[in-house]
Amino acid sequence: MKIIRAVTVAQSVGFFTGLIPELMAEGHEVVSVSSDGPELDRVRAAGARAVTVEMARQISPFNDLKSLWRLVRVFRREKPDMVHSMTPKAGLLCMTAAWLARVPVRVHTFTGLVFPTSTGMKRRILMTTDRLTCAFATHVIPEGEGVKSDLLNHDITSKPLRVLGHGNVRGIDLAHYDPKLYEVEKATSGLRRSGVFTFIFIGRIVRDKGINELAEAFSRLNRSHPATRLILVGREEAAIDPISSEARHIIDGCPAIEAVGPQDDVRPWLAAADALVFPSYREGFPNVVIEAGAMGLPSIVTDINGSREIIIDGRNGIVIPPRDPEALHGAMESFVENPEAAAAMGAAARQLVASRYEQGYVRRCIKEYYRNILK
Repeated sequence: MKIIRAVTVAQSVGFFTGLIPELMAEGHEVVSVSSDGPELDRVRAAGARAVTVEMARQISPFNDLKSLWRLVRVFRREKPDMVHSMTPKAGLLCMTAAWLARVPVRVHTFTGLVFPTSTGMKRRILMTTDRLTCAFATHVIPEGEGVKSDLLNHDITSKPLRVLGHGNVRGIDLAHYDPKLYEVEKATSGLRRSGVFTFIFIGRIVRDKGINELAEAFSRLNRSHPATRLILVGREEAAIDPISSEARHIIDGCPAIEAVGPQDDVRPWLAAADALVFPSYREGFPNVVIEAGAMGLPSIVTDINGSREIIIDGRNGIVIPPRDPEALHGAMESFVENPEAAAAMGAAARQLVASRYEQGYVRRCIKEYYRNILK
């Protein structure tokens, strides 16, 4: 069978590059479709062809129509047995193009939904585009029970929805994310600060990730507990979803906050930390929370889709309401004042990741699903 895996931007191909050799070993031909980017070298190194079609992440009617036409041409030329899209814009464009090109099996994975946290006209537009994506797809995979519930409760689709495994569609390599690999570095590298409780955030530095609340909560915490530190790992996207001027002032002016930008390898930074803090407003199934757990860190997360499925409150972390700096401050303070309890949650976190999200198990679930729908 010929399988096309599609995402909007090249940075998202990590969702499936590890699966490519396993699909090829079963006799499938795999083609990647996305906007161009250096990350496509990983697709080619895995043995697949990479076809580039530029797709805008934001709503752009003229550019979207051009992308749709190019995708139709690609699918008609390639004649795939299945197109499987992920990420919102790729889902809408690829499912529509695959339907127009008469691709027999059309699969979309919802890794997160934007409309539940949107309002007004934007919310209506987003719900409409999600309904269209589902209408043109033959199969829909929600990444987690929370995403599944939102799709059903808001009448986005009436098609059968299948959550694969425990929800995560990527899985994690436990040998790669192993805190034991960093025991020496943890004691000797300049990243670790002895006697300082270190929180880490990994993700885009934007409003929707809860950075405004995080800056406020940590600033207050650091004033009462000076032996604390916050590392921010990620790219700021001021043009798309800027943080507040107050949060920017705190980040720039607080010596205990270190914004280190995006990192190719987050493991050394996780090894230098004591806890992940991830106060996002919305997610599908956040891989960073799983990665932190694999590295033996407890997490403070908000009560949203995905995060609340990974974190069991009081066992491998703490779950708080979203957009609540007071609750966030209280959770962070509880870790600082009870580091032994935080460490115990971190140990439990790795055990839970091993039992639910190990990469081999997740990939087996995907391949089994493919075998069932490609008969």
